[in-house]
Amino acid sequence: MLEADGADEALNRVNTHSKPSDLRITDLRVAEITGAPFASVLLKIYTNQGIVGLGEVRDGASATYALMLKSRLLGENPCNIDRLFRRIKQFGGHGRQGGGVSAVEIALWDLAGKAYGVPVYQMLGGRFREKVRVYCDTDATVPSGTETGKRLKQRMELGFTFLKMDLGLMQIADVPGAVVSPAGSLEGYRDHPGRGPLKTIEERRVCNAAYDLHNVPHPFTGLHFSDKGLDFLEQYIAEVREVIGMDVPLAIDHIGHISMQSGIRLARRIEKYVPAWLEDVIPWQYTDQYRQLQDATTVPICTGEDIYLKEGFEPLLKSGGVSVIHPDLLTSGGILETKKIGDMAQDRGVAMVIHMAESPIAAMAAAHVATATENFMALEYHSVDVDWWDDIVTGLPKPLVKNGFVTVPDKPGLGIDDVVDEVISQHLQPGVTGIWLPTDHWDDEYSWDRTWS
Repeated sequence: MLEADGADEALNRVNTHSKPSDLRITDLRVAEITGAPFASVLLKIYTNQGIVGLGEVRDGASATYALMLKSRLLGENPCNIDRLFRRIKQFGGHGRQGGGVSAVEIALWDLAGKAYGVPVYQMLGGRFREKVRVYCDTDATVPSGTETGKRLKQRMELGFTFLKMDLGLMQIADVPGAVVSPAGSLEGYRDHPGRGPLKTIEERRVCNAAYDLHNVPHPFTGLHFSDKGLDFLEQYIAEVREVIGMDVPLAIDHIGHISMQSGIRLARRIEKYVPAWLEDVIPWQYTDQYRQLQDATTVPICTGEDIYLKEGFEPLLKSGGVSVIHPDLLTSGGILETKKIGDMAQDRGVAMVIHMAESPIAAMAAAHVATATENFMALEYHSVDVDWWDDIVTGLPKPLVKNGFVTVPDKPGLGIDDVVDEVISQHLQPGVTGIWLPTDHWDDEYSWDRTWS
């Protein structure tokens, strides 16, 4: 009798408002926001039991990448995460094209955790750490290493123990003789294609031209750093280190669309300042060039934020071309795929840091993976200057990032209660008229998706 009473008491701890085996997906809707710090798409997957899963499409990506998957998910049990991921992963791709599949995968984990009453990290195998270290990304928007150093020093005073800054083309683009470039080619890199409605054919032509320019791979741009340019960049990081000291890790990003050879010359120049890593020097697809780059310098070489699926990381890891990988959960395929990527990297002696430049939804998804992955080193945080970032969601500690760390709560799923509609409604992308609007026109979208005969 006592044993039966004990069993009944244990069953009383189950989340009885949910019957996981009977859970079904009934709807998928989005909210398209900007300024957190970039444009991104928040996602909700609804169910027949009132549980809602939260996900997010990668910064800079289109909501269409997620909405097109809706008809392939309706009526399914969201707890069957791996089966549904295998069904939809063919519709993802590298860069922002991975955004839809990844957003859905994250929302499925949130739903499963809520249905069973456990946090996502526990479903991944449990914790390797109590707190997740955050690195603070700070754009180097001024042509002064001393001023950038002061900004980074302010981050340290907020408690950040890991930093990142830009160092490359944009710091010297206006310095005469600093960049060797074909006549007229350098100017186009100062502007990125715009976002939002375009009113005229000429506006579209200008936008498309900028798009094409920014899609020219580094080896074909003809851009090289001169000795004068390298002198300037070396002085820049020397000034930064003079302000922040040598004790704190300092990663380097946004080198620019330059040649691998210029990347090697820059890496050798700044070795004495001990960068934590040098990021995205060339497109990640050039595996052989990454191996040459890493072999030529003692600076750890890093890439990965635009790679989709673990198969995309495998050639780089096998080649020895990277010392650090840098997946973004919103491109890589989501939570479980990133955990697998981290484990694969660990087998090669490679550390994992996580790219994240989106809302607290993406931040919490990444934090759960970071908690559950042994070779994790630091998680990116790009919103320290966004005063409404913590207000996007409810149910998390405020501030979420405190003294340079995120503490992952023991709450079910991602640990987020809900999204605050009043807040996100004030930050909609250009041309967007509302949030969580009906998406019924995607319910019956269909194609014969099998990729073999």
